[in-house]
Amino acid sequence: MGQIERIIQGGEELFLSAGIKSVTMDDVAKHLGMSKKTIYQFFKDKNELVIALVKKKLQEDEDQMAAIISKSANVIEEMINMMKCSEEIFSRINPIVIHDMQKYHPDAWKQFQNFKADVLVRTLEELLSKGIKQGYIRPDIDVKIIARMRVSQVEMGFNVNLFPASEFSPWKVQYQFLEHFNYGICTLKGYKLLNQYKNINDD
Repeated sequence: MGQIERIIQGGEELFLSAGIKSVTMDDVAKHLGMSKKTIYQFFKDKNELVIALVKKKLQEDEDQMAAIISKSANVIEEMINMMKCSEEIFSRINPIVIHDMQKYHPDAWKQFQNFKADVLVRTLEELLSKGIKQGYIRPDIDVKIIARMRVSQVEMGFNVNLFPASEFSPWKVQYQFLEHFNYGICTLKGYKLLNQYKNINDD
C-alpha cells in the first residue's frame, strides 16, 4: 500500500468513528505514526483528503454494485445482495460524517451528490427496467420516478433531525426503508421470490 492510500485509509478510520469536523490533520498523522509534513506532501489540507476519500469510496461502491449485478441470477437476488452489501456499508457510517461533509466540505458533498444523481439513479433505473422484463417488478412503475425516490429515501435516512442517532440505528432505518421499497415494487411473482430469498438468508 502506497503512502497516499495509507493516509486516505487512516483518515477514513478516524472520520468514520469520530466525524470529520473533530478530526485534525495532527490526529491523522498521530494515528498513522507519520509526520504531518509527509501528509502535506500529498494533501494540502483536510478538505483535499476528504475529497480523495469520497472519490475512493464511491469508486469502491460502484465496483461492488457492478459485481453484485454480474453474479446475481435475477433482479430479486440483486436486490437481496444489494441489501446485504448496504448493511455492511451503513453499519460503518456515523451519521455525523454525512452531516459534517454537507456542512464543511461542499466539494466532497457535491461529488457524492453527482454520484447519486448519475451512477445510483442510472443503476436503479436499469435494475427496475430489467425486473419489469423478468416479471418480478410491477410494469406500471415509472422507473425514472421510483429510482430517484429510492435514492432520496436513503439520504433521508441519514437526516439526524428526522432520525436522531441517540434513538435510531442508521442501519435499522435503512433496512425499514429498503423492505418497504422492495415489497412495494414487486409483482406477486417477485413477492414470492423475495420471501424465498429472505427465508434462506434469515435461517
